[in-house]
Amino acid sequence: MKEFVQKVRILTESLPYIKEFTGKTVVVKLGGEALKDENVFKTITEDIALMKYIGIKPVIVHGGGVEITQTLKDMNIQTEFVDGLRKTDKKTAQVVEMVLGASVNKKIVHAIQNCGVEALGLSGCDTNLFEVQKIFPNGKDLGFIGEVTKVNEKILNVLIENSYIPIIAPVSKDKDGNIYNINADYAAVATACALMAQKLVFLTDIEGVMRDKFDPASVISTLKVSEIQKYIDEKIIEGGMIPKVQSCKFAIENGVESVHILDGRLEHSLLLEIFTHDGIGTMVEK
Repeated sequence: MKEFVQKVRILTESLPYIKEFTGKTVVVKLGGEALKDENVFKTITEDIALMKYIGIKPVIVHGGGVEITQTLKDMNIQTEFVDGLRKTDKKTAQVVEMVLGASVNKKIVHAIQNCGVEALGLSGCDTNLFEVQKIFPNGKDLGFIGEVTKVNEKILNVLIENSYIPIIAPVSKDKDGNIYNINADYAAVATACALMAQKLVFLTDIEGVMRDKFDPASVISTLKVSEIQKYIDEKIIEGGMIPKVQSCKFAIENGVESVHILDGRLEHSLLLEIFTHDGIGTMVEK
């Protein structure tokens, strides 16, 4: 009996959060272990479906770097990384589009539909969802690496209003038809800003922003935008976490109410963050 009472208490605790977020848009960036581990992937897609059932409007932007690397290897195409970014020639860009826009995208669509809600997969190429321009990270030409300059949010709103969950692959094309690989984090930020989302959630392979990167218990639960530069200067935030946190800052400054960095390796991490009092991971806010 105690077990049932505890379950009821958990449901009761979630009621204020369900009330707060019903009708609101939540953009989720999905990648890493959340895609690789089948058990975790199943619980995350169940979380997304539940969000939809209770009236939240989820939008998914996904990565798929591991799948791209494996496909390139299977095709005997060499993968080269510079400063953590994949050097992308035309052939590699075509593979990226194939893997993200087809296999990974459809895997997510099918999993969510199996939970009983409607989802529709598209890439930045479809309906000119993402306008893109070439970028030169750290002044280096890495080929067909792009950033989103504009989001056609009208098509996303049409899908949302008709009860579909948009599942977005972060690739797009320029006016000459060249395919560009887009960082999924940045694509998620652009999408969240265009939709004026209530929340943007990054599912990552770490517990959150930590004071001590070797101590998972040192996660900073709430991070103010005004504190970010101080933590960077103190080297509490360093390495690959810097651009992610700066992306959070940009999102907050451009209309997103809060951004969450969660451990995507943890089953039901979305529900734990959104519908419990303590939550998990790091929330970035004004």
